[in-house]
Amino acid sequence: MRETGIFMNSIRSVGAHRAWAAATVAAALALSAPGAQAGVEVGQAAPLFELPSEQPTTLSLQQLRGQVVYLDFWASWCGPCRQSFPWMAEMHRRHAAQGLAVVAVNLDTRMADAQAFLKSVPAPFRIAYDPKGQTPREYAIKAMPTSLLIGRDGRIRQIHAGFRPSDTAALEAAILEALKESAK
Repeated sequence: MRETGIFMNSIRSVGAHRAWAAATVAAALALSAPGAQAGVEVGQAAPLFELPSEQPTTLSLQQLRGQVVYLDFWASWCGPCRQSFPWMAEMHRRHAAQGLAVVAVNLDTRMADAQAFLKSVPAPFRIAYDPKGQTPREYAIKAMPTSLLIGRDGRIRQIHAGFRPSDTAALEAAILEALKESAK
């Protein structure tokens, strides 16, 4: 009987892994769907968006003009996203008073998944929701997480795919440099 239990747990584990892999593949396909742009580039104006948010009820990039925006695309199933949230919270705490707006755009198809993630990894910064994946298509996001640093003038200053703790010093240095510039 014990062997059967171990076997059934293995099957459940394989099933969970397959479900996770299927969700990952589905997300990747959605992000690279036909009609997706070739991508945004450093120096170009960041594509505008308006997305559902918790406070206020919608969040638009236009309303953040004049601030430095750290725009992060994430999902609840993304391991590096779990690592990035405490760092983004620290950046928000340190630099919001100087004009930094941290915005994290969730791409989960089920809001309950995002809310469960946020219960375990709280975010003092703005969260927006894009379950249909339109915004990451406009930005041609191909990795999770991907962050963009947008200057006060609305132009993309930096694009960073993934998250590694070893990158945080360089990311913060870029934020500090952007905060020094005035809106044009």
